[in-house]
Amino acid sequence: MATVDRWLLPDGIEEVLPPEAARIEAARRQVLDLFQRWGYDFVVTPHIEYLESLLTGAGQDLDLRTFKVTDPQSGRLMGFRADITPQVARIDAHTLRREGPNRLCYAGSVLHAKPRALSTSRSPIQLGAELYGDASPASDVEVISLMLEMLELADVPDVHMDLGHVGIYRGLARAAELSGEVEQQLFDALQRKAVDEVAELTEALPGELASMLRALAELCGDRQVLELAQGVLMDAPDEVHVALDELIAIADELELRYPELPLYFDLGELRGYHYHTGVVFAAFVPGEGQSIAQGGRYDDIGADFGRARPATGFSTDLKTLVTLGRMELDEAPTGIWAPDVHDVYLWQAVKRLRSEGQRVVQALPGQDVDSAQEVGCDRQLCLRDGRWQVAPLVS
Repeated sequence: MATVDRWLLPDGIEEVLPPEAARIEAARRQVLDLFQRWGYDFVVTPHIEYLESLLTGAGQDLDLRTFKVTDPQSGRLMGFRADITPQVARIDAHTLRREGPNRLCYAGSVLHAKPRALSTSRSPIQLGAELYGDASPASDVEVISLMLEMLELADVPDVHMDLGHVGIYRGLARAAELSGEVEQQLFDALQRKAVDEVAELTEALPGELASMLRALAELCGDRQVLELAQGVLMDAPDEVHVALDELIAIADELELRYPELPLYFDLGELRGYHYHTGVVFAAFVPGEGQSIAQGGRYDDIGADFGRARPATGFSTDLKTLVTLGRMELDEAPTGIWAPDVHDVYLWQAVKRLRSEGQRVVQALPGQDVDSAQEVGCDRQLCLRDGRWQVAPLVS
């Protein structure tokens, strides 16, 4: 192996260098402050833990995205977190065990064995918020609103919102008594909007159920889709009507709060079907093939941790948020250059400036003022009239 190859990073794994790292950190602080103002408490989860805990309640997709290693101490299989949401669900159900609604938020690096898409990072900084303990659509409206406020804070332009509800397909599939294999095949066909395949997979079903399942592939578009769905799904099981009513209630409230927000509805959208249990949502911007923020309801995820709790939430990649947004962030801090002089009064001046929030870089042996600009300094400490004073940088 050539020496240079030893320092190459794997595909999808990247470094973040100054000043971009400073921008990401500033954005992280601003977004977490926003979450705090909404009543969400910050938690920090471990990067690695036992696999059965990490994947509890999660779907197959998360299993495939999780790096797995063997713990040399216990011999048990461990995983690097690919999604922080299940960890936060464990904290709510098992560790905190609060009664009533519980709001938690997080921000941290995750690692994906496989990227979401060829162009996406395998080491995103996942940032999100979760609301536990309330099963009403009001909780879904709250987390969607918080996600939209986050995107507004980041000044992401031209945001579009996609909404769906996995309970509609789940209710129809249950009524049709589909086998696991056929249900998976139908799920895949609906995701691809493969109308012919959907028709073929449902041809043996009773006429009404078959027509309703086939309709899901084409029930997508603006608000009129919901009105059309009420007619198409008139004879559906009660749980389908409950799901559709929830989606309509959420859409009504979002239209009141964000009248300028373009809403797109897709009743065949089954993002996270094996994980989510209710409404699913995602934010898109033109030119980006993947959603920039996404979430949904995932009730009962805490059951394996000893307490089933209603849950809804969203997440985003902080690096993507900063790249697409136009958030007003502080410019990279400039600094004051202090010479390599052994003088107690110089040291006292440096300490005072730092305590006031100034960035002061002390020269090391062999460095002169010509090195100041390399470390972002635009001023210097000069001895004038017996006092160390800040002056413009002069090489």
